[in-house]
Amino acid sequence: MAWALLILGGFFEVGFTTCLRFVEGFRNVPWTIGFLASVTLSMGLLEAASRTIPMGTAYAVWGGIGALGTVLVGIFFFDEPAALVRILLIFALVACIAGLKLTA
Repeated sequence: MAWALLILGGFFEVGFTTCLRFVEGFRNVPWTIGFLASVTLSMGLLEAASRTIPMGTAYAVWGGIGALGTVLVGIFFFDEPAALVRILLIFALVACIAGLKLTA
């Protein structure tokens, strides 16, 4: 259950980083509300998961999911570059996350 909470928290991290792109100095109220809700849920789920999963592992996996998801959102929705090296590094990140899961 803790791993499911952690993964969900990572998805909400992607949500808050995506919302952050549109908050316009926190003047865009709907995006600001989305940011605040996502960051609250993300941090809350990280905290809940870290009660069972070692904090270092939980934080690394949470951050990795957020980084991976944010890069993919950037590539698919905001025309950020999808160079081969970038894609290979994303695969390396996923491998590291899987490795942490296997060793926890």
